[in-house]
Amino acid sequence: MLTLEMIQDAQAALKGVARVTPLNPAKKLGKNVFIKSENLQLTGAFKLRGAYNKIRSLTPEEGKRGVIACSAGNHAQGIALSATKLGIRSIICMPAGAPISKVEATRNYGAEVILVPGVYDDAAAEAQRLTEEKGCTFAHPFNDELVMAGQGTIGLEILEQLPEVEQVVVPIGGGGLIGGVACAIKSLKPSCRVIGVQASGAASMYVSQKEGRPMELSGVSTIADGIAVKKPGVLTFELCAKYVDEIVTVKDDEIATAILALMEDQKTVAEGAGATPVAAVMFGKVDVTDRKTVCLVSGGNVDVTTLSRIITKGLSKSGRLAEFSAKIADKPGSLLGLLQIVANTGANILSVNHAREDKHSDVGACIVSMVLETRNTQHVDDIERELISNGYELLTK
Repeated sequence: MLTLEMIQDAQAALKGVARVTPLNPAKKLGKNVFIKSENLQLTGAFKLRGAYNKIRSLTPEEGKRGVIACSAGNHAQGIALSATKLGIRSIICMPAGAPISKVEATRNYGAEVILVPGVYDDAAAEAQRLTEEKGCTFAHPFNDELVMAGQGTIGLEILEQLPEVEQVVVPIGGGGLIGGVACAIKSLKPSCRVIGVQASGAASMYVSQKEGRPMELSGVSTIADGIAVKKPGVLTFELCAKYVDEIVTVKDDEIATAILALMEDQKTVAEGAGATPVAAVMFGKVDVTDRKTVCLVSGGNVDVTTLSRIITKGLSKSGRLAEFSAKIADKPGSLLGLLQIVANTGANILSVNHAREDKHSDVGACIVSMVLETRNTQHVDDIERELISNGYELLTK
């Protein structure tokens, strides 16, 4: 079982290899909220810590045979960089749907990348097969004490940077990050609460803890690809059961809103997995009223094309972007009248579609669909009421 001494040993080994990432207040999230920015770590995520700690432990003979890993992207980059730094060959199996930016970064760090159809668990199966075939060492992304010890160094840093911390909120995929962090924090400050966060579409640890044993989900679906894991590890399950106070879940639109808030308020980019603790705080899943709370933003490796879609989703969730479709009379001046009412509410019209051929329209009517830039959800509700009060029939919102 993972021990505090193993984590402290990893911290000593990581000096000069991994960055001590900043921990700063996030006043717009709450007066007691702080951000631990592992998205500013080398490779853009916390995974370097555990990866390096694992690879540095290989014997010379194991080093000659090389290392194999499976990852949705961040562990891959950590292993690739660490192996190259230590002169060891690395092969990484990644889900075929992993963000292109993570795949290319892994290759650029010196690894041989094998893309496997499916999700993380499918990549893991292929990595295990190749390990047996090639005789390499398998570096598991979470179910490994040495990997967890490396991740646990974040817990030591949090206690050093904010000794008065009372609550730490941590993303959970397979459980390696929270396992290490919780072990470090609970060993040194048992009164500090540790709360895990999972995406509702990939809540394997949440389900497993309720069932009392590691459970495998039939499938996972979330924008937080870094924590899209069907089944937690046996070791990580035990550590969560021992040290973690609570596990909560957040929806994808809540994660998207958190990513947007981090960009606007903290001037920092987080990937889906990294934003889950912030989402939990923003949407009341974690009470931060009376506790100094650290949100561990675990990574920032998000594909640019994915980011644009996430921003749109976040804008919609927070009431900053709204869509309306209204039925109007098909006669001169009708469209102008509708747009004037919208303009008077202070909304900015981004696009308008005027269609006569529509299944909802009568012979003497047409459908106008609009995308509006709005201030918040209250503003969206005000626009809806104003349109209805002026006699417009709204079809969609």
